[in-house]
Amino acid sequence: MTAVKGIDVIRAAHVEFLVTDLERSRSWYVDLLGFHVTQEEPGVLYLRGVEERCHHSLVLRQAPEPAVSHISFRVAGEQDLEALEQLCEAQGLPCRRVTPGEEAGQGAALRMQDPNGIPLEFYAQMDWVESLMQAFHRHRGPGIQRLDHINCGVSNVQQAYDWYTENLGFRCSEYTITDETTNRLWAAWLHRKPNVHDLALMNCRGPMLHHVGFWVENPLCLLKACDILAAAGWSHSIERGPGRHGLSNAMFLYLRDPDGHRVELYTGDYLTADPDLPPIRWLVSDKQRQTFWGHAAPVSWFEELSPLLDIRSGQKVPVSEPLLTERPQMAIY
Repeated sequence: MTAVKGIDVIRAAHVEFLVTDLERSRSWYVDLLGFHVTQEEPGVLYLRGVEERCHHSLVLRQAPEPAVSHISFRVAGEQDLEALEQLCEAQGLPCRRVTPGEEAGQGAALRMQDPNGIPLEFYAQMDWVESLMQAFHRHRGPGIQRLDHINCGVSNVQQAYDWYTENLGFRCSEYTITDETTNRLWAAWLHRKPNVHDLALMNCRGPMLHHVGFWVENPLCLLKACDILAAAGWSHSIERGPGRHGLSNAMFLYLRDPDGHRVELYTGDYLTADPDLPPIRWLVSDKQRQTFWGHAAPVSWFEELSPLLDIRSGQKVPVSEPLLTERPQMAIY
């Protein structure tokens, strides 16, 4: 795929969560969900799934408060970092270079904030590590395979959609509109790799991180995750599912980690390799949009998101109320 303006984004790559108790988080992510520790430093863990050969797809960093420091995408080469830097200069967006080794296992990178305030990181090179795909004796938990996507709440979905599609070459697989009359964009599923999404944008108080989605092998892995968490006394971390999305057709399970960060276990979406594949349209009022079986998401799923940090000050990015007032059906418990 060739991105516009010379920027070739390959895929969603990793996320860094700030957590308040690293050992508690290690127990939840590693001992229960089965993430593998690639590297450990004082106050930080670098994790990956069994399929991943890049150094990490999830970073857990000790901090006084939970937040998300950045979300990361891989680009094809160093020239893309230069093009991104030029884009930031042309559009007046804050950015800074990340030196090799500042984030373990990662080469040179660029951190910036998009026009909505989302802290992004782009890198071209990361250390390769041992494949664990067939190290079956080392597999634990429900079998986390790889990072699949990132979902962010933004106050103006149309503005964010335009920026990612026009500047970074993202394509839309599915989208949600308010109604047939006004036809306003309520959410969009954007991709660079050939499945449903690398980045989803939804109408919400934002910018904030809604969730990070990790791929598992099959739907039985979702049931196994529920059993493991419940047996370990973490049933309260099961927020939504298991179920099937209307959007994407994927099977899902939403979990909340010890600091409230939302993680989705996800499997079974579809191929989007054709460059002229027309996106699928949904109405926000369609009950089968969010869950194909018609079950509504809980209120927390729409109102509780993780704060993002400013790349310069390290403070929380200010949030705005959503532009659109339409809301999907919500379950009241």
